[in-house]
Amino acid sequence: PAPAEAGRAPGPPDGGWGWVVVFGAFVSIGFAYAFPKGLAIFFKEIQDFFDTSYSEIAWVSSIMLATTYGAGPISSILVNRYGSRPVVMFGGLLCGVGMISAAFCTSILQLYICVGFITGFGLALNLQPSVIIIGKYFLKRRPIANGLAMAGSPVMLCTLAPLNQFLFDNFGWRGSFLILGAILLNCCVAGALFRPIGAGTTLVKTQVTEEGKDALKGKITEDGPTENKTEEEGGKDCFEKINQYLDFSLFKHRGFLIYLIGNVLMFLGFFAPIVFLAPYAKHTGIDEYSAAFLLSILAIVDMVARPTTGIVANSRWVRPRIQYFFSFAIAFNGACHLLCPLASSYTGLVVYSSFFGLAFGMVCAMLFETLMDLVGAARFTSAVGLVTIAECCTILLGPPIGGILIDTFGDYKYMFIKCGAVMVLAGTFLFIMNYYNYRVLAKEEKERKTKEEDPKSVRTENEGKKNWNKDSTQDGPELEPLREEGEGVKKEMNGT
Repeated sequence: PAPAEAGRAPGPPDGGWGWVVVFGAFVSIGFAYAFPKGLAIFFKEIQDFFDTSYSEIAWVSSIMLATTYGAGPISSILVNRYGSRPVVMFGGLLCGVGMISAAFCTSILQLYICVGFITGFGLALNLQPSVIIIGKYFLKRRPIANGLAMAGSPVMLCTLAPLNQFLFDNFGWRGSFLILGAILLNCCVAGALFRPIGAGTTLVKTQVTEEGKDALKGKITEDGPTENKTEEEGGKDCFEKINQYLDFSLFKHRGFLIYLIGNVLMFLGFFAPIVFLAPYAKHTGIDEYSAAFLLSILAIVDMVARPTTGIVANSRWVRPRIQYFFSFAIAFNGACHLLCPLASSYTGLVVYSSFFGLAFGMVCAMLFETLMDLVGAARFTSAVGLVTIAECCTILLGPPIGGILIDTFGDYKYMFIKCGAVMVLAGTFLFIMNYYNYRVLAKEEKERKTKEEDPKSVRTENEGKKNWNKDSTQDGPELEPLREEGEGVKKEMNGT
């Protein structure tokens, strides 16, 4: 027989090999977020090479981002089935194959397939397993670990931008794609660091469960035929198999729905300011190198803000109400965009980029931590998959809507005002609804404790026992045979 501790999952170690896992997640998440932004350096030459419009070449990044977020449920299913390590390693292999194949493309459609779909799907298999594995290794220090891992995005962005420019100047876009494909294979190395927790206990637990199922099947066969139940249970079994990998019961979870609505609204204005920051600076008369330096300032501040936010979120004052802190970060992000049109000089844009980097890093550092705080580590894998597929729609729509506003009014300020208003609205919504959710949870917890500790029910139960003992004493010999029979049954049950 299996020991008593065999079926119990081990707790998160909150350190040790977990910090190596954080480093692997740092690399994997960094590539997943920064790589689509870094490819913009090659777009001008690719546009001239294939003689296409700017909108056609811009679809390369759009398809890659949409695939990265839209493939969230597939990534969650694979992680639930095989674990984080093989999924990330396979994703890194797909990224490398996609970029190496793109170096031999002869049409823009082939680039859509190789760079957009294949590489984008590989990045999706890198992003979610890296976030999920941190929740298995950390509990008390989880906000700090998430902040350090999410800092991979600005670090990779700062590294890839000059690297891509160097590769472009020396090897052209085809040679650069070959080298970038080889660099992306390092995601396989990062995935190899994701050592699973509790593999042995999971195996024992699975064997015990299978034995129980076999015994139950044998009992049903002995009792009688089951042909009549097969058709009725067929549909249920299919739904149970799907629900085993994606927990659709999360849509009944109040906190998850609040998070989902707030984040879908937030992403309408989340990425557009980054895309249009450098063009806006050039529009005001600033030279190209100074405009590009604004993105570097944003990335450097973002790099410091993410781990710092993780430390603050892990404090005993913020951790119990981390949802409020997340709502404040989103509203603060929106307030920065609303004030951006006032920055007409380069100094003003430097100040805006600094505050934008701070707010952007705060939101990114807590994006997944707040979701895990709501649904728990056990349901986090399914929650990430369901959230990302809902977010991919607004991620695609956000920049095009901003571009339409710029083309319509001929001014960038309306785009920044739109993004700021949407994010302030999302932050306000999350703050109000999380306040309501905390109040309802506290009320439910109070009612549960009151029901468990109700003295009236305890007194009624004790009075019933006393009356039974009193009746037994009064009746005496008449109930003696029943009492002996009851004691015999009790002993037999205890023996069994």
